[in-house]
Amino acid sequence: MKKYFIDRVAPKEERSLFTLVENRTAHSFDTCELNLFETHQSAENVNLMFDHFVLTSMLSGKKVMKLPEKKPFDYLPGESVILPPGELMSIDFPEARERNPTQCLALTISDDVIKKTMDNLNDLHPKAQTWGAWTIDASIFHLTNNMELADTINRIIRITKSEQGKVKDLMVELTLREMLIRLMQTQARVLFEESYNILSASNALANAIQYIKVNLRSKIDMNKLSDQACMSRASFFKKFKETMGITPAQYILKSRLQLAQDHLKSQYISISEACYSSGFENVSHFTKCFKQEVGMTPREWQLSNT
Repeated sequence: MKKYFIDRVAPKEERSLFTLVENRTAHSFDTCELNLFETHQSAENVNLMFDHFVLTSMLSGKKVMKLPEKKPFDYLPGESVILPPGELMSIDFPEARERNPTQCLALTISDDVIKKTMDNLNDLHPKAQTWGAWTIDASIFHLTNNMELADTINRIIRITKSEQGKVKDLMVELTLREMLIRLMQTQARVLFEESYNILSASNALANAIQYIKVNLRSKIDMNKLSDQACMSRASFFKKFKETMGITPAQYILKSRLQLAQDHLKSQYISISEACYSSGFENVSHFTKCFKQEVGMTPREWQLSNT
């Protein structure tokens, strides 16, 4: 699916850099610290560690991330990585150059604001029974940015640049708390997309998602879908949106578009075949939705992926 990117920052001129590798610019607030790291030459095995929970997002270039007990992976723009306090990163910069630096944002977040956000959610807006509690899952650490998560990160950057005085700290904290909610919603979508089959016997939301996946190629009855979660239609829609960050209808659409992409990986399938076999009833509507979600038409996507 389409990646959403964090706004790139204008690179520093070389004469203003303290170092060519992971040159750091920091902006401190009451609840977090926003760091911009720039690397202007290729390097290997650069170590970095933070004392607080950190959300990092790639702005430009490429890193190879090596984390304890995990396989190395490419880290690219449009992606974010979260890390607990004290976790050592070893980083390679294979493509960093003087005129094309690698840029990464690192947002360290105080324990207090994380606890306050999760406590408020669990007290005032608890998830439905069996759906789990509001929490940040350290095992889901490498994420593709969706629109909602990228938007909150970009707003924190804009507030840093444009606001002055103590109101700036308040605006950052409010946006930061929204970002934490978007992060947990993004993780929930990853978790249920990958594990709904395993969780369906004990988790009512996973059971509803399994119903969606099984019936994706046909018209889905929203009342029957709510029944799978053992909830009224209104309650199910409300709790689904709170937990996943999107409505059931939006989730169904995204799932159908992903299925269509799977079909279009074959050069022998037509656009109309991909449309109807993915649960769409109209090729024109399918093409419009596909372009909005993926950023190109079905034909363009097929030609670039076969």
